[in-house]
Amino acid sequence: MSGVFEANRARGAVRFDVHARDGVTRRGTLHESGSLRVRFPSPEGEGLSGVFVNTAGGVAGGDRFDIEIAAADAARLTLTTAAAEKVYRAPGAAAQLNIGLKVAAGAHLAWLPQETILFDRARVHRRFDIELDSAASLLLCEIVVFGRTAMGERMEQGEFVDRWRLRRGGKLVFAETVRLDGNIGAKLGRSAVAKGGAAIGTALIVPGDEALVEKIREASDSFSGEVGISAWNGFAMARFCAQDAARLRADMMAVLARTGAALPRLWLN
Repeated sequence: MSGVFEANRARGAVRFDVHARDGVTRRGTLHESGSLRVRFPSPEGEGLSGVFVNTAGGVAGGDRFDIEIAAADAARLTLTTAAAEKVYRAPGAAAQLNIGLKVAAGAHLAWLPQETILFDRARVHRRFDIELDSAASLLLCEIVVFGRTAMGERMEQGEFVDRWRLRRGGKLVFAETVRLDGNIGAKLGRSAVAKGGAAIGTALIVPGDEALVEKIREASDSFSGEVGISAWNGFAMARFCAQDAARLRADMMAVLARTGAALPRLWLN
């Protein structure tokens, strides 16, 4: 039975590049395989928007999805997902999510997927490898929800490994690996972890400085969860923790508004 399960795992890959021509960003070569797709709605201004669609209907143990994106000089690209991604219970191997982003001089990439929801006993390993030119800009936001709190569900056991590596101008400027496994529900209840919260988030902003940090902190009275932000090595990072996804999403949107970012239409529906 386990052999049948392993043979029926979802595989998906998307690889494409974008470039600017006469001030307008256009898609270059696109490769899609398996159950992962990307669609490009009508252009909004000079930038290009992409929406990822997982036709497998979610992520299960042993699945693997690979994304590689390159934004050439002066290109502007915003990426999101058609819906929240659900990661289901994994009786065997963990799911693998690998994202590689390359942003050239003068280009801007905004990675703004909707929430990733982990069901009880889900197991997933995610990896971000980001290469930025020293004159490129990036906005990368991720929200992870441990259980569907609106349905009275909570993730108690499982595994979540999140590895981020950011290089700017060829130099490694940020490296972090978050690992939660075993009794995740109990760990999230600790004051030093999430203080009982069920949703966490991160916003990585490049370039970022103390002026941006102070601008975001001016909105602190409106936050319904915990939000912390700091800047170093030429970028800013905001951390979020809330009791549920709706509160964290509202806090994330408030922070992004302070950065001047334009949210994808799907975030506003």
